[in-house]
Amino acid sequence: MPLVYKICPRGLWREAEAAGRFTGAPIDRQDGFIHFSTAAQVAETAARHFAGQADLLLIAVEADTLGAALRFEPSRGGDLFPHLYGALPLEAVISAEPLPLDADGRHVFPAGLPPA
Repeated sequence: MPLVYKICPRGLWREAEAAGRFTGAPIDRQDGFIHFSTAAQVAETAARHFAGQADLLLIAVEADTLGAALRFEPSRGGDLFPHLYGALPLEAVISAEPLPLDADGRHVFPAGLPPA
């Protein structure tokens, strides 16, 4: 069961929970797909796009449940990043964990992420 990850502001995720689905952050809607990262990519995504931001959640999603709407496409440095074309059904979400900052302002990931 491969997982993909979405870093999301807590307030935006709470709106998704109330609506029953996640349609993306503003950048996702602008780009036409929901940006995800693999376990190997998520720490760099946090550092690059969410540096110093507090009150974030790390959303883990079972990739296989998303079907053909999830595509791995070239992005940063030619890496293949998971992009979801369509709304994220909340049933596909495995967990939504806090992504706190340490004393140096870096995000602290749950045990096992990013992989060694």
